[in-house]
Amino acid sequence: MSLTFRKMHGLGNDFVILDNRDYGYSLTADEVRHLADRRQGIGCDQVIVLEKPHKDRDKVDAFMRIFNADGSEVEACGNATRCVASLLMGETNREVVAIETLAGVLIGRAVQTGAEASLIEIDMGRPKFEWSSIPMARDMDTRRLDLRLDDPHGLSLAGPSAVNMGNPHCVFFVDTLEALDVASLGAAVERHALFPEGCNVSFAHITSPDTIRVRVWERGAGLTSACGSAACAVGVAAARRNLAERRSKIVLDGGALTITWREADDHVLMAGPIAATFHGVIDPGLLSRAIG
Repeated sequence: MSLTFRKMHGLGNDFVILDNRDYGYSLTADEVRHLADRRQGIGCDQVIVLEKPHKDRDKVDAFMRIFNADGSEVEACGNATRCVASLLMGETNREVVAIETLAGVLIGRAVQTGAEASLIEIDMGRPKFEWSSIPMARDMDTRRLDLRLDDPHGLSLAGPSAVNMGNPHCVFFVDTLEALDVASLGAAVERHALFPEGCNVSFAHITSPDTIRVRVWERGAGLTSACGSAACAVGVAAARRNLAERRSKIVLDGGALTITWREADDHVLMAGPIAATFHGVIDPGLLSRAIG
Protein backbone atom coordinates (compact mmCIF):
# COMPACT_ATOMS: atom_id res chain seq x y z
CA MET A 1 0.00 0.00 0.00
CA SER A 2 1.32 3.45 -0.94
CA LEU A 3 1.11 5.86 1.97
CA THR A 4 0.61 9.43 0.75
CA PHE A 5 1.11 12.56 2.79
CA ARG A 6 0.77 16.33 2.68
CA LYS A 7 3.27 18.74 4.21
CA MET A 8 1.68 21.91 5.60
CA HIS A 9 2.52 24.58 8.13
CA GLY A 10 1.00 27.38 10.17
CA LEU A 11 3.53 30.17 10.73
CA GLY A 12 6.39 27.67 10.37
CA ASN A 13 4.91 25.14 12.80
CA ASP A 14 5.00 22.27 10.31
CA PHE A 15 3.12 19.01 9.91
CA VAL A 16 3.14 15.75 7.99
CA ILE A 17 -0.55 14.98 7.43
CA LEU A 18 -1.62 11.40 6.65
CA ASP A 19 -5.14 10.49 5.54
CA ASN A 20 -6.16 7.22 7.20
CA ARG A 21 -9.91 7.54 6.65
CA ASP A 22 -10.00 4.74 4.06
CA TYR A 23 -7.35 2.49 5.59
CA GLY A 24 -6.67 0.78 8.89
CA TYR A 25 -3.03 1.38 9.65
CA SER A 26 -1.67 2.73 12.91
CA LEU A 27 1.70 4.37 13.50
CA THR A 28 4.01 3.34 16.30
CA ALA A 29 5.97 5.93 18.28
CA ASP A 30 9.13 4.82 16.44
CA GLU A 31 7.46 5.37 13.07
CA VAL A 32 6.32 8.84 14.09
CA ARG A 33 9.88 9.69 15.09
CA HIS A 34 11.17 8.41 11.73
CA LEU A 35 8.68 10.55 9.81
CA ALA A 36 9.40 13.65 11.91
CA ASP A 37 13.20 13.35 11.65
CA ARG A 38 14.46 16.30 9.58
CA ARG A 39 17.57 14.49 8.31
CA GLN A 40 16.39 10.93 7.72
CA GLY A 41 12.63 11.39 7.37
CA ILE A 42 10.26 14.02 5.99
CA GLY A 43 10.68 16.39 8.91
CA CYS A 44 8.03 18.10 11.02
CA ASP A 45 7.01 19.30 14.45
CA GLN A 46 3.94 17.04 14.51
CA VAL A 47 2.57 14.09 12.55
CA ILE A 48 -1.18 14.37 11.96
CA VAL A 49 -3.35 11.35 11.13
CA LEU A 50 -6.89 11.83 9.82
CA GLU A 51 -9.46 9.16 10.67
CA LYS A 52 -13.18 8.76 10.23
CA PRO A 53 -15.17 10.46 13.00
CA HIS A 54 -15.42 8.43 16.17
CA LYS A 55 -18.71 10.06 17.26
CA ASP A 56 -21.57 12.01 15.65
CA ARG A 57 -20.52 11.03 12.15
CA ASP A 58 -23.34 13.06 10.64
CA LYS A 59 -22.04 16.23 12.35
CA VAL A 60 -18.25 15.78 12.29
CA ASP A 61 -16.05 15.80 9.18
CA ALA A 62 -13.02 13.90 10.50
CA PHE A 63 -11.11 12.81 13.60
CA MET A 64 -7.63 14.32 13.91
CA ARG A 65 -4.94 12.38 15.77
CA ILE A 66 -1.86 14.38 16.80
CA PHE A 67 1.64 13.05 17.47
CA ASN A 68 4.60 15.15 18.57
CA ALA A 69 7.99 14.66 16.96
CA ASP A 70 9.10 12.55 19.93
CA GLY A 71 6.32 10.03 19.20
CA SER A 72 3.99 11.06 22.03
CA GLU A 73 0.31 11.57 21.30
CA VAL A 74 -1.28 14.84 22.44
CA GLU A 75 -4.77 16.22 22.69
CA ALA A 76 -4.69 19.47 20.73
CA CYS A 77 -2.72 21.52 18.21
CA GLY A 78 -4.18 24.80 17.03
CA ASN A 79 -1.98 25.33 13.97
CA ALA A 80 -2.56 21.76 12.77
CA THR A 81 -6.30 22.18 13.26
CA ARG A 82 -6.26 25.20 10.95
CA CYS A 83 -4.36 23.20 8.30
CA VAL A 84 -6.73 20.24 8.55
CA ALA A 85 -9.74 22.57 8.46
CA SER A 86 -8.43 24.03 5.20
CA LEU A 87 -8.10 20.55 3.67
CA LEU A 88 -11.62 19.58 4.73
CA MET A 89 -13.03 22.84 3.40
CA GLY A 90 -11.45 22.07 0.05
CA GLU A 91 -12.96 18.58 0.04
CA THR A 92 -16.47 19.62 1.08
CA ASN A 93 -16.63 23.03 -0.59
CA ARG A 94 -17.87 24.41 2.73
CA GLU A 95 -16.55 27.33 4.76
CA VAL A 96 -17.33 25.72 8.14
CA VAL A 97 -16.12 22.26 9.22
CA ALA A 98 -16.11 20.22 12.45
CA ILE A 99 -12.97 18.35 13.54
CA GLU A 100 -12.99 15.80 16.34
CA THR A 101 -9.89 15.61 18.56
CA LEU A 102 -9.00 14.05 21.89
CA ALA A 103 -9.74 17.50 23.35
CA GLY A 104 -13.24 17.60 21.84
CA VAL A 105 -14.86 18.83 18.63
CA LEU A 106 -13.36 22.02 17.20
CA ILE A 107 -15.13 24.20 14.63
CA GLY A 108 -13.13 25.72 11.79
CA ARG A 109 -14.28 28.67 9.70
CA ALA A 110 -12.79 30.32 6.63
CA VAL A 111 -12.08 33.98 7.36
CA GLN A 112 -10.29 34.70 4.11
CA THR A 113 -9.51 32.61 1.05
CA GLY A 114 -7.57 33.45 -2.05
CA ALA A 115 -4.31 33.12 -3.92
CA GLU A 116 -2.36 35.44 -1.61
CA ALA A 117 -3.41 34.03 1.78
CA SER A 118 -5.88 31.73 3.49
CA LEU A 119 -6.95 32.70 6.98
CA ILE A 120 -8.68 30.07 9.07
CA GLU A 121 -10.36 30.63 12.43
CA ILE A 122 -10.73 27.80 14.95
CA ASP A 123 -13.08 27.84 17.92
CA MET A 124 -10.81 26.27 20.53
CA GLY A 125 -13.56 26.05 23.16
CA ARG A 126 -13.38 27.23 26.76
CA PRO A 127 -10.09 27.43 28.69
CA LYS A 128 -9.77 25.44 31.89
CA PHE A 129 -8.24 26.97 35.02
CA GLU A 130 -8.80 24.41 37.77
CA TRP A 131 -5.48 22.95 38.95
CA SER A 132 -6.79 19.41 38.46
CA SER A 133 -7.81 20.21 34.87
CA ILE A 134 -4.40 21.55 33.81
CA PRO A 135 -3.42 19.00 35.30
CA MET A 136 -1.11 19.95 38.16
CA ALA A 137 0.32 17.89 40.98
CA ARG A 138 -1.34 19.89 43.76
CA ASP A 139 -3.90 22.57 44.47
CA MET A 140 -2.75 26.13 43.81
CA ASP A 141 -3.91 29.39 42.25
CA THR A 142 -3.41 28.92 38.50
CA ARG A 143 -3.60 32.66 37.88
CA ARG A 144 -0.18 32.99 39.54
CA LEU A 145 1.65 29.77 40.35
CA ASP A 146 4.01 29.29 43.24
CA LEU A 147 6.90 28.61 40.87
CA ARG A 148 10.24 30.39 40.52
CA LEU A 149 13.07 29.86 38.03
CA ASP A 150 16.56 31.30 37.68
CA ASP A 151 18.03 31.25 34.19
CA PRO A 152 21.79 30.97 33.45
CA HIS A 153 22.05 34.76 32.95
CA GLY A 154 20.87 35.54 36.46
CA LEU A 155 17.29 36.51 35.58
CA SER A 156 14.58 35.32 37.94
CA LEU A 157 11.16 34.31 36.64
CA ALA A 158 8.30 33.81 39.04
CA GLY A 159 4.53 33.54 39.26
CA PRO A 160 3.54 32.12 35.84
CA SER A 161 -0.05 31.31 34.90
CA ALA A 162 -1.40 27.87 34.03
CA VAL A 163 -4.14 27.26 31.46
CA ASN A 164 -5.48 24.17 29.73
CA MET A 165 -6.40 24.84 26.09
CA GLY A 166 -7.00 21.18 25.25
CA ASN A 167 -3.45 20.61 26.49
CA PRO A 168 -1.51 22.03 29.47
CA HIS A 169 0.24 25.40 29.28
CA CYS A 170 2.47 27.41 31.60
CA VAL A 171 2.85 31.12 30.72
CA PHE A 172 5.59 33.39 32.10
CA PHE A 173 5.17 37.15 31.65
CA VAL A 174 8.57 38.79 31.25
CA ASP A 175 10.03 42.27 30.73
CA THR A 176 12.27 41.12 27.89
CA LEU A 177 12.70 38.05 25.71
CA GLU A 178 16.11 38.78 24.23
CA ALA A 179 18.15 37.69 27.26
CA LEU A 180 16.17 34.55 28.06
CA ASP A 181 17.53 31.08 27.41
CA VAL A 182 14.12 29.88 26.26
CA ALA A 183 15.28 26.38 25.36
CA SER A 184 16.81 25.50 28.73
CA LEU A 185 14.08 27.20 30.74
CA GLY A 186 11.33 25.65 28.65
CA ALA A 187 12.77 22.17 28.94
CA ALA A 188 13.05 22.52 32.71
CA VAL A 189 9.45 23.66 33.15
CA GLU A 190 8.07 21.06 30.72
CA ARG A 191 9.41 18.33 33.02
CA HIS A 192 8.73 20.12 36.32
CA ALA A 193 7.14 18.03 39.07
CA LEU A 194 4.18 20.43 39.22
CA PHE A 195 3.07 19.15 35.79
CA PRO A 196 2.65 15.36 35.91
CA GLU A 197 1.79 15.21 32.19
CA GLY A 198 4.33 17.85 31.20
CA CYS A 199 3.34 21.21 29.72
CA ASN A 200 3.89 23.67 26.92
CA VAL A 201 5.88 26.68 28.12
CA SER A 202 5.44 30.24 26.81
CA PHE A 203 7.44 33.36 27.58
CA ALA A 204 5.36 36.47 26.87
CA HIS A 205 6.26 40.16 26.70
CA ILE A 206 3.34 42.61 26.64
CA THR A 207 4.18 45.29 24.07
CA SER A 208 0.77 47.01 24.10
CA PRO A 209 -2.73 46.29 25.49
CA ASP A 210 -3.54 44.32 22.35
CA THR A 211 -0.14 42.97 21.24
CA ILE A 212 2.01 40.31 22.93
CA ARG A 213 5.38 38.98 21.76
CA VAL A 214 5.79 35.29 22.59
CA ARG A 215 8.36 32.51 22.35
CA VAL A 216 7.28 28.92 22.91
CA TRP A 217 8.83 25.69 24.10
CA GLU A 218 6.39 22.98 22.98
CA ARG A 219 5.94 19.78 24.95
CA GLY A 220 7.42 16.89 22.97
CA ALA A 221 8.63 19.11 20.13
CA GLY A 222 10.96 21.70 21.65
CA LEU A 223 11.51 25.29 20.57
CA THR A 224 8.96 26.05 17.86
CA SER A 225 8.29 28.96 15.54
CA ALA A 226 4.59 28.94 16.45
CA CYS A 227 2.09 27.10 18.62
CA GLY A 228 -1.60 27.84 18.22
CA SER A 229 -2.81 26.51 21.55
CA ALA A 230 0.06 28.37 23.29
CA ALA A 231 -1.04 31.61 21.62
CA CYS A 232 -4.54 30.97 22.98
CA ALA A 233 -3.16 30.25 26.46
CA VAL A 234 -1.09 33.47 26.43
CA GLY A 235 -4.03 35.60 25.30
CA VAL A 236 -6.31 34.15 27.95
CA ALA A 237 -3.73 34.33 30.75
CA ALA A 238 -2.89 37.95 29.91
CA ALA A 239 -6.55 38.99 29.91
CA ARG A 240 -7.22 37.04 33.10
CA ARG A 241 -4.45 39.00 34.86
CA ASN A 242 -5.61 42.31 33.32
CA LEU A 243 -2.37 42.64 31.39
CA ALA A 244 -4.01 42.79 27.97
CA GLU A 245 -7.39 42.98 26.27
CA ARG A 246 -9.54 39.95 25.47
CA ARG A 247 -8.66 40.33 21.77
CA SER A 248 -4.95 40.46 21.07
CA LYS A 249 -2.34 39.89 18.40
CA ILE A 250 0.10 37.20 19.51
CA VAL A 251 3.41 37.67 17.70
CA LEU A 252 5.37 34.40 17.57
CA ASP A 253 8.72 33.70 15.94
CA GLY A 254 6.95 32.56 12.75
CA GLY A 255 4.32 35.30 12.55
CA ALA A 256 1.12 36.52 14.21
CA LEU A 257 -2.16 34.97 15.30
CA THR A 258 -5.26 36.84 16.41
CA ILE A 259 -6.71 35.48 19.65
CA THR A 260 -10.17 36.45 20.91
CA TRP A 261 -11.48 35.32 24.28
CA ARG A 262 -15.17 35.85 23.63
CA GLU A 263 -17.09 37.25 26.59
CA ALA A 264 -20.47 35.85 25.53
CA ASP A 265 -19.53 32.20 26.06
CA ASP A 266 -15.84 32.23 27.14
CA HIS A 267 -14.81 30.44 23.94
CA VAL A 268 -11.35 31.20 22.54
CA LEU A 269 -11.09 31.94 18.82
CA MET A 270 -7.77 31.62 17.04
CA ALA A 271 -7.32 33.08 13.54
CA GLY A 272 -4.25 32.85 11.34
CA PRO A 273 -2.76 31.75 8.01
CA ILE A 274 -1.91 28.28 6.75
CA ALA A 275 0.19 27.07 3.85
CA ALA A 276 0.65 23.86 1.87
CA THR A 277 4.30 23.04 1.16
CA PHE A 278 4.29 19.79 -0.84
CA HIS A 279 2.79 16.32 -1.03
CA GLY A 280 4.27 12.93 -1.80
CA VAL A 281 4.43 9.20 -1.15
CA ILE A 282 6.23 7.66 1.82
CA ASP A 283 8.71 4.90 1.06
CA PRO A 284 7.71 1.98 3.34
CA GLY A 285 11.41 1.55 4.07
CA LEU A 286 11.33 4.83 5.98
CA LEU A 287 9.17 3.22 8.62
CA SER A 288 10.32 0.70 11.19
CA ARG A 289 7.93 -1.92 9.85
CA ALA A 290 6.25 -2.51 6.49
CA ILE A 291 2.80 -1.11 5.94
CA GLY A 292 0.65 -3.26 3.75
